[in-house]
Amino acid sequence: MKLPVAALLLLFFAGTGCSVRRFAVNRIGDALAESGSTFATDDDPDLVQAAVPFGLKLMESLLAESPRHRGLLLAACSNFTQYTYAFVAEEADEVEDQDLDKALALRARARRLYLRARDYGLRGLEVRHRDFGRLVRADPKAAVALAKPSDVPLLYWTAASWGLAISVSKDVPDLVADQPQVEALIDRALALDEDYDFGAIHGFLITYESSRLAGEGEFTTRSREHFQRAMTLTGGKLASPLVALAETVSVHQQNRKEFQSLLEQALAIDAGSRPEWRLNNLVAQRRARWLLKRTDELFVE
Repeated sequence: MKLPVAALLLLFFAGTGCSVRRFAVNRIGDALAESGSTFATDDDPDLVQAAVPFGLKLMESLLAESPRHRGLLLAACSNFTQYTYAFVAEEADEVEDQDLDKALALRARARRLYLRARDYGLRGLEVRHRDFGRLVRADPKAAVALAKPSDVPLLYWTAASWGLAISVSKDVPDLVADQPQVEALIDRALALDEDYDFGAIHGFLITYESSRLAGEGEFTTRSREHFQRAMTLTGGKLASPLVALAETVSVHQQNRKEFQSLLEQALAIDAGSRPEWRLNNLVAQRRARWLLKRTDELFVE
């Protein structure tokens, strides 16, 4: 006699407890990896700041059970990066004038968190490209040549986390020496899908061009080109490209009028006009207000 399907499944799962556990972990991991929009649409950055660490540790717990879950590895990489940038590195910048020791401690923490994010990104790339982490350190351009369009999210977030780790580690020569890896990752992502996530790659490159090891012409020209593309792809409804251009290019060129205009444009954006960008806009507008307060320090009359 044939057993009912439910009974067959019960017998199968009873004999493969490990498989059931892995199945459950993977299902939860799938759900968690796709849940980023919950925080992205929130209108209370302080609430998100308090809530995110629990989610990050939950991801790490699930990855301990399913270490090659590509979606979870991407989520861990992107979420650690965003949390660190928005709440740890930002606080370091804001408190530096009042408490240098605290700022240094926060930047050291930011570096550790960014590198944790980078390692998750490299692990995610290794799921489909064996030994990618070792290869990208040995020959960055050859390693990234193996990447496909489906790898773009991991290429982008790995580059972002690695580049941001370098940005808070100017006194760590071994880490600063990793710039060729960052450039190879982000340039490959750009070549494969320059429109990714409404111009996220261009948004990153607005700032990164100022640190690029080799590039044609003035970095300010390249940054402005990325800015224009980012603004087109976001329809002008994302504040972060405006803030990035202001604090990178306008300050470098000592263009005070442009600096103030860009930041005022960023603050004028309705954070709720695109709900999926609400938190991103609120975080960028917070930085815009902080930068405006520092105008006299940043510009020499």
